[in-house]
Amino acid sequence: MKKKVFVSGCFDMLHSGHVAFLKEAAKFGNLYVGIGSDQTIEELKGRKTINSEQERLYMLHSLKHVKDAFVNEGSGILDFERNVRDLKPDYFVVNEDGFSPAKEALCNELGIELKILERIPDAGLPPRSTTALRAADHCFLPYRIDIAGTWIDQPYVSQYHPGWAITLSLEPIVEYNERCGMSTSTRNAAKKLWPHHLPIERSEKLAEILFKFENTPGAKFVSGAQDAIGICMPGVVRHYYDNAYWPLQFESIHSESVLSWLENHISMVLLWPRERDLDLLKETYIHKENVKHLADSAIEVWDAIKEKDLAAFAKGFLRSFQAQTRMFPAMLDEKILVEIEKYKDQALAWKLAGAGGGGYLILVSEKPIKGTMRIKIRRKEGIV
Repeated sequence: MKKKVFVSGCFDMLHSGHVAFLKEAAKFGNLYVGIGSDQTIEELKGRKTINSEQERLYMLHSLKHVKDAFVNEGSGILDFERNVRDLKPDYFVVNEDGFSPAKEALCNELGIELKILERIPDAGLPPRSTTALRAADHCFLPYRIDIAGTWIDQPYVSQYHPGWAITLSLEPIVEYNERCGMSTSTRNAAKKLWPHHLPIERSEKLAEILFKFENTPGAKFVSGAQDAIGICMPGVVRHYYDNAYWPLQFESIHSESVLSWLENHISMVLLWPRERDLDLLKETYIHKENVKHLADSAIEVWDAIKEKDLAAFAKGFLRSFQAQTRMFPAMLDEKILVEIEKYKDQALAWKLAGAGGGGYLILVSEKPIKGTMRIKIRRKEGIV
């Protein structure tokens, strides 16, 4: 008897990249495909599908590589769990940006072999992804990741010691999940201003417009400026805060050699969305000593980036994360620590994207780590 193979995904806007992935997965045996329901995808991605679940099933059933396809019965990032337990597949196949520790844990529990495939198009065909196809006709707004100094953009932090925050603006080569530290709430606000792409305007001005638009007067909680800056300002940018919501100073790096160097040493792993009821401010240790550690580590990171000094970059990167978690211990829990431990033999440093509590784990390594997602930094036009 052929072995059973399971894959899961959205499979919205079915394209040649999907077919190449399914074709490769089917080499391991009879292929069963579980798709996320329309409701699940909207909850995870923050947007509606182009094709309904009935349409997506229809197209998958028509492919010769697919033995059967069905809508996953659950919700969230493990919406397929009940289906996998019933199906009892021999293999669970994912691509590099489809890997997650939760999938790995489920496979280990059930004795399923997890296979991670590279995104390789069939011969003669260009690379394809749903994210790229959606961006071509719909929305090409960037995302951002924070590299160092997170929380310094809040006055209740910088009042104790001024300092820099460092952000990277990312091309949307991956459709990052909601509530995962990728500034998706600020990006959703940007969509209301600029539905398809950023307008041609000075990037610092765009960031200020977005920051003011998202934070209406009298708001109980003010979203930090680093999100708007990271989305609107290309390259690697640091911004200086001193007891105020908006930075006093900006500095940017657009050197191609530096940006390529960062892309070669930074990767990401999806953990899980941050719990909606998580209170990151329930226990804090914000005082001069801790904030100074945060500020000093951001300077260390910036200097290392300019020199392309990997050892110093990793050291400062980790110091920044440790300073953050000393001030806000709710960023970390035992489950996250278990996942970090898995990468300590391969990674030089690590931190959580955004405010923590889950989301994406950002890794710094000498070589790309198998099963992790690469990043693409947004370049400034005309810079070489």
